[in-house]
Amino acid sequence: LSTNKTIAKNTLFLYFRMFLTMGVGLYTSRLVLDALGVVDYGIYGLVGGIVSMFAFLNSAMASATQRYLSFDIGKKDWDRLQKTFNATLNIHILIAIVILILAETIGLWFVNTQLEIPQERMYAANWVYQFSIFAFILNVIQVPYNALLFAREHMSVYAYVSILETVLKLAIVLYLVQADSDKLILYSILTFGVAFVIRMTYQIYCRKRFPESKYKFYWNKAYYKELLSYSGWNLFGNIAAVARGQGSNILLNLFFGPVLNAAYGITVMVQGIIGNFVSNFQVAVNPQIVKNYAAGQKQASLNLMYKSSKFSFFGMLILVVPLLVNLEYVMNLWLKEVPPYAIEFIQLALIYSLIETLSNPLMSGIQATGKIKKYQVVVGALVFMNFPLIWLLFKFTNLPISLYWSYLLISIVSLFFRLYYVKHLMKVNIKHFFSKVLLRVIIVSLSVLALYFLIGIYFVENENFILFLLKTIIIVATVFLIISIIGLTQGERRFVLHTVQSKIKSKI
Repeated sequence: LSTNKTIAKNTLFLYFRMFLTMGVGLYTSRLVLDALGVVDYGIYGLVGGIVSMFAFLNSAMASATQRYLSFDIGKKDWDRLQKTFNATLNIHILIAIVILILAETIGLWFVNTQLEIPQERMYAANWVYQFSIFAFILNVIQVPYNALLFAREHMSVYAYVSILETVLKLAIVLYLVQADSDKLILYSILTFGVAFVIRMTYQIYCRKRFPESKYKFYWNKAYYKELLSYSGWNLFGNIAAVARGQGSNILLNLFFGPVLNAAYGITVMVQGIIGNFVSNFQVAVNPQIVKNYAAGQKQASLNLMYKSSKFSFFGMLILVVPLLVNLEYVMNLWLKEVPPYAIEFIQLALIYSLIETLSNPLMSGIQATGKIKKYQVVVGALVFMNFPLIWLLFKFTNLPISLYWSYLLISIVSLFFRLYYVKHLMKVNIKHFFSKVLLRVIIVSLSVLALYFLIGIYFVENENFILFLLKTIIIVATVFLIISIIGLTQGERRFVLHTVQSKIKSKI
């Protein structure tokens, strides 16, 4: 099993990737929004989202692929590992064919008859739709290769390829800005080209480094049935996630038009950028949760889950608070034209993301057990309730922001159900989570909330970049101090201090 040093090294690689992709992503998103305009930007996100609705098929199997590959490595069963990779690759190819059929029939009909798209942009929207399908299918077939990289914990390769992807995306956006053709169509074609290059890069690397990734047709009815049964129960959760994410985007379009889709697209981007700060840590930890469980080290797996929840929440809190305080200034600095409701959406989306960081490691622990039937049915049904609840809120309040009221409510309820299933499936006492994680998270959050209101009273609005920078430094330092004093145990403070000192000494 990998050591804490491996987790730290992999996290470092992922953070290096994140900082570069975040910086370029912020710059290119501004250029794309400016080049396409608010309406075309909204159309691109909406139409691409229709293709993503079929992701529930792929995502369900992706979870199974990641779990089984990590489990086989934890067991050191190399023959089984090769069979698992080839079986999952066959299944993903089949899923890609099914998605292609569904997208070219039901999806195509929906785009052309049900969405609120200006008639003069329908032709371009269909081009976007087709190339979104092609790019999505490439990503489906890519899943087993990415899962193998994570299971083998080769995070540096993932980081380097992501940097290549970022550079290519920057190049196409710079070309897009000065192009004379229909920019929406051109952007969709170039984005597909980037997806193709990245797909081939991953495949070539895996085939050269990992013997198990060399394709050999493998058929074992019982094993395929096991994989599909596991992913079948994951299907509930993934359908629910699609209904929450892309279903919300469609409802925004039907009730309020494509301009609100642009606001939602910007919100999802900001949410993803901030979320990457903690997801990189969780991506590095998740294989260890599964491998420890597979090796019979249940307590080690449990400790990783709890520490991951706690440190992920505090890590995101340090980023979210200064952004919330300075959000209007940051948005106007970043974008030439801020879509209506984007600021209100982002405020609630960041709070929602904080709650979800507590849940994500718990989900990894539940997946490790392999006993996910009841969990996926119950929690999947809860998450799916977002769709009808948002429809009712839109209909009776006519407020776009009510979308995130639903997200927050369901997320809090789902967290407690996930805790129940951790206790039930792993046969452990979860009082430690309440006393050492949840209680400290609540106390820290209330303290930070008080800080937030004090800042609103005593600080004037940002008038220039220097004031913005000064305020941000003060907020980050204060939040970090609150977390250190209230949020961390004495042992955790020593661990953080020792890690920082080690890093400093290694650089001297």
